[in-house]
Amino acid sequence: MRGILIILAAGLALAACNRAPEPPTAEVAAERTAAVNAAVEEQRARFAAAPAPTSDNTAYQFVFDGLVAERVPMTAFQGEVVLVVNTASRCGFTPQYAGLQEIYTEYHRRGFEVLGVPANNFAGQEPGTAQEIQDFCALNFGVTFPMAAKADVVGDDAHPFYRWARTEFGDAAVPQWNFHKLLIGRDGRIIAAFPSDVTPTSAEIRAAIEAALGA
Repeated sequence: MRGILIILAAGLALAACNRAPEPPTAEVAAERTAAVNAAVEEQRARFAAAPAPTSDNTAYQFVFDGLVAERVPMTAFQGEVVLVVNTASRCGFTPQYAGLQEIYTEYHRRGFEVLGVPANNFAGQEPGTAQEIQDFCALNFGVTFPMAAKADVVGDDAHPFYRWARTEFGDAAVPQWNFHKLLIGRDGRIIAAFPSDVTPTSAEIRAAIEAALGA
């Protein structure tokens, strides 16, 4: 039944994919730009200083290319809780960017991170360049959490992180659509997976984050 509901939700998301967000006011746009620029500079410094990838069987063995930073090494998040989400700009689930930013802002000081991974695997809903994706996220949602460069998240060309996730956590770790979510614990191992229709601010995800932060 859950699989049928996900397929139906994906169909609704596909139907809504061309609904562009309302543009922000000039004042809001300026505030978002300033916040995003500050976050990007902080992330670039943090990622450049991150330890080398580990050789153990955790998320810390992986590095993503960065959307604005040169790279996003998972070792930069050692000891933190991380929600890894494959994103897209033209999906009915795209408004979840707002929820991701909300929980990032709420929990970040307690050791929580969100990592967005733009992917064009589902109905071609992320066709943009790196600059277009960054501008879209900054202008429409004020995204200050780290973003990886566009990558495949399914199939033979899937990023090694996603291939590892499937091996470690099974089919639940494999995205079926945009905005699938993987929760990584403080030890670098997968705690939970959430399908696209589970919103970032849901009680289910909040409870999992709270439990992971308290572990």
